[in-house]
Amino acid sequence: MPVTTARASGALRMRALAASFPTQLLEGFRAGQELAPPAAGRATPVYAVGMGGSAIAADLARSVLAAETPLALTSVRNSELPRAVERKSRVVLVSYSGETWETLRAYDAAGRVDASRIVITSGGSLAARAERDDVPVLLLPPGMPPRTSVGHVLGGLLGLLDPWFPESNDARLGRIVARLRRLAPQYASARGPAASWARRFVRHLPVVYAESAFAAVARRWATQVEENAKSLAEFDEVPELFHNTIVGWDAVPRPEARRYSAALLEWVGQLPSTRRGFRHLERLLVQRGVPVGTVALAAEDRLEAIAAGVMFGDQVSLFLADLRRVDPYPTDAIGRLKSSLEARPGR
Repeated sequence: MPVTTARASGALRMRALAASFPTQLLEGFRAGQELAPPAAGRATPVYAVGMGGSAIAADLARSVLAAETPLALTSVRNSELPRAVERKSRVVLVSYSGETWETLRAYDAAGRVDASRIVITSGGSLAARAERDDVPVLLLPPGMPPRTSVGHVLGGLLGLLDPWFPESNDARLGRIVARLRRLAPQYASARGPAASWARRFVRHLPVVYAESAFAAVARRWATQVEENAKSLAEFDEVPELFHNTIVGWDAVPRPEARRYSAALLEWVGQLPSTRRGFRHLERLLVQRGVPVGTVALAAEDRLEAIAAGVMFGDQVSLFLADLRRVDPYPTDAIGRLKSSLEARPGR
């Protein structure tokens, strides 16, 4: 198959999967609700273990949970569980393929301390172990790159933890999904704002900044640029960057600064002090010659803003892949790393 044909095929598959995000979110939520344990007694810690595309959904969910529930959700991107994990802890183990060795190792570790486990996967060894141990499984549709299942996993986590919200998110998710479906054609349009941002990024190193509650959205933008457009990207969060990164921007020579292009993800619900900080940062970047712009996460509902930000950023990365003439579908470098690790026992 000619390279151009393969690239076009990969792009079409990835765009179809990106367009399915709203449906994924709703389906994942309903599947999670069916497995949700009751919210009885004092809130116990929840640990979500995963890597790469299987991990980002926990970061996204944490922002909503922290603001609206008594639950503390910790993302674990490691094979080693925190020592705090114990019998009363809840551990959600996420691996799209079911073969992520870090997650499999953490699954066994959680079992040894008799923690309450729930698995999110499309199959593989993780599903087999869960079936053996009678551990609940939220089964994901097979045949997708892990990063494209973020809607299923985010919805699933919200469904699993729905009993801890003041009221069920069922109707809320319905409203959000309806709005996302209306936004989808605009985001996917070659004349839309996502395509415009891709043109800003194509000759620069993208940097994506967001307030701490939306840092996971900024991270998703950066990792999607890396995996889909095969290009480096950076992300950071406000107000933390006002205590370090801003010093670097203040000192960087203009010729070096012009290698970057900055996107500031801003939510309508952010504090006035945060908004003033963003404006100061924006002026500083302009002074350094950095192309910079604001992406307004306009929804007043925090969850809707997060979901729309993810959907928008995914489209930016796909348009950037088009401009860079790369196939967004494969991630060969990850496959080579996994083969290298499998060839060396004792990991």
